[in-house]
Amino acid sequence: MQISIDELSTAFMEKCESLGDKIYAPGKWTVKDILQHMIDTERIFCYRALAFARGEAVRLPSFEEDDYAKNADAGRRTVKELFEELKLVHESTKVLYKSFTPAMLEKKGWGFKGMYSVASIGFCIPGHQRWHIKVIEERYFPLLNMK
Repeated sequence: MQISIDELSTAFMEKCESLGDKIYAPGKWTVKDILQHMIDTERIFCYRALAFARGEAVRLPSFEEDDYAKNADAGRRTVKELFEELKLVHESTKVLYKSFTPAMLEKKGWGFKGMYSVASIGFCIPGHQRWHIKVIEERYFPLLNMK
């Protein structure tokens, strides 16, 4: 998680701010939408990890990410606010995972696509961020060079 926090550098944030509401193709999210999505997804994944660590036996529901993005209205926020919130969520996730015992990390539960361990969710969270950062770097940052 600390690496995920460190990846959210000031230089990266400034480039994201420079993008404004640009998108690389019709129907794609803005960078603000992506940042809000990362925040929402991490919170949902943390709930799942907590539920499984505590022995939840019920299959947890999925979430419709496009509906979440639409209803979050991330465009009204600044990139800086979103970065700050994402870093705080990461810090909270670090504390949550520090609270888990080795036995809790091994516990598993049913998500909408199958069974997950608490430990595996802890790897999915930073992986999810890295995937979106790569998309931003490869598909959005080139828009800064277009006139």
